[in-house]
Amino acid sequence: MAAYLYDRHVTDDEYRQRVRRHRPSSLLPLVAAAAVRWGQPGQEHPWLNSPYRKYTPWALADIARVALTFGTEFHRAEATEDDLLKILCAYSQLKDLTLHNDDGDLSVRVRDFLMRTSGEQFVWQAPEATTLARTGAIFRDTAFPDHRTPQVLVPGWDTDLLGCTLTDYIGVTQILWAAAMYSQGRFDLAYLDAPQAAGIYDIIDRTTLLATVDRHFATDTEAFRAAERDTATRVARTPGASHPQLRRFTHNPLLARPAVTGFGDAWLLCPVPQLVHRKASPASLYFTGFASLGPGFTIETGYLFEQYIGRQLRLLVDANVLPEITYMVGKQKRESVDWIVVFDDLVLLVEVKACMPTENVRLGLAFGVDETVRKIGKAYEQINRTEQLIANGHPDFAAVPKDRPRHGIVVTLEPFPIANAPFPTPGLPSTALPVTVASAQEIEHLVMLTDTSASALLLARAADPQESTWSLDAVLARHSVDRNPVLDDVWNSYHWSEKRFPNRWIRLPLELPCASASFE
Repeated sequence: MAAYLYDRHVTDDEYRQRVRRHRPSSLLPLVAAAAVRWGQPGQEHPWLNSPYRKYTPWALADIARVALTFGTEFHRAEATEDDLLKILCAYSQLKDLTLHNDDGDLSVRVRDFLMRTSGEQFVWQAPEATTLARTGAIFRDTAFPDHRTPQVLVPGWDTDLLGCTLTDYIGVTQILWAAAMYSQGRFDLAYLDAPQAAGIYDIIDRTTLLATVDRHFATDTEAFRAAERDTATRVARTPGASHPQLRRFTHNPLLARPAVTGFGDAWLLCPVPQLVHRKASPASLYFTGFASLGPGFTIETGYLFEQYIGRQLRLLVDANVLPEITYMVGKQKRESVDWIVVFDDLVLLVEVKACMPTENVRLGLAFGVDETVRKIGKAYEQINRTEQLIANGHPDFAAVPKDRPRHGIVVTLEPFPIANAPFPTPGLPSTALPVTVASAQEIEHLVMLTDTSASALLLARAADPQESTWSLDAVLARHSVDRNPVLDDVWNSYHWSEKRFPNRWIRLPLELPCASASFE
């Protein structure tokens, strides 16, 4: 089949009708099998080896979404592998709302397009092991600062929220993912009744495992469609967000419930098993906690995230890391940036925000730009204030040297991929020093550089007119990094790690080695 089967742009309606030609009961298993085949762990972007590079996980996830939302079993044809490839070809030719027209400023149109494509694609590039380890590192192994007394994230919060400990929750996530990857997306209760599975119940009892899957991962077609209607209702409140060509960038209910009942003889079908891991990511837990425990959960997550980034910064062997400095303005106490990192050749002002791109950002809307400015603009202002205090020689900042360059960095929980690019960003404060927006993952890599220092990399990047507009990750990709001991320690504490179970295999009844994680 030609990769250019559609030598034109395709509307969302035409694409959806192409999906609807087939019974979901025949199409979804094909989607799941393809997601397994072209989503094997340990390979970087395995879909690049798929036919015509069409089998992207984001396309497969949307095909499953459309089939579950709009599909029917009545008077529809069986789907074949050839049909799935044709649907994928249609998806790859979907028309973009702003890029494929001549209206408006080109730089704005490109910005909005990149906001959409980065929101659609970049989340699939995060290493699963790193993400799962980060969850435990933040929510389980990081302590609150002395001046913060938790009201929500108190001992036992994870059992109240999840029905089990956070460690067990992550263990259940790994079991469901492993079973789905082994069996073409299916999760059959027979796996748990096999003799080889007995060792699992020594760690997580059967009742807890099944209850956790049912409570957090499983859904059926009716509930899925209700969630899709909720998404449409919410999106309709934002002007312009309901355009058909933006539908695929809105929230996919499979993100919240990646396992579906009612397809085949297995209990569950995971159309895209990679989504199972994301249920245990810090971002997913953030929203799960907010939905059940309210804004107090997200506020206290912010306190933990600040401390977690401090733990990462202290891995720098050639820097002194200072906590936020309290100073007085009149009779009022004020605080500096969260961390000040002092190198021999650089002072780095670090402001931490437990934020991530909103749906409007992923839709590439002007509202999304405004929301991004609100989320990171305050961090820019805090960096500006701290910079001014240091430059003016405020006595409370006497420990911060003034004889070397100063840079700022805003650390976010999830990436804002084009935040550093020179696109129009009305309302974002200007700064007197170079400021970079970086994600937690980028910081985890930055502090473990082996072929250069973090300060040398940041100084060289800022001095380069082109590289200074790139994501930090794009520059880090050219360098070598060591394993991150904070993440290693968490991973080794999980149920199925090699450290805890040397020479032991998890069997469901598959033989899946307790794979050692790579955090590079």
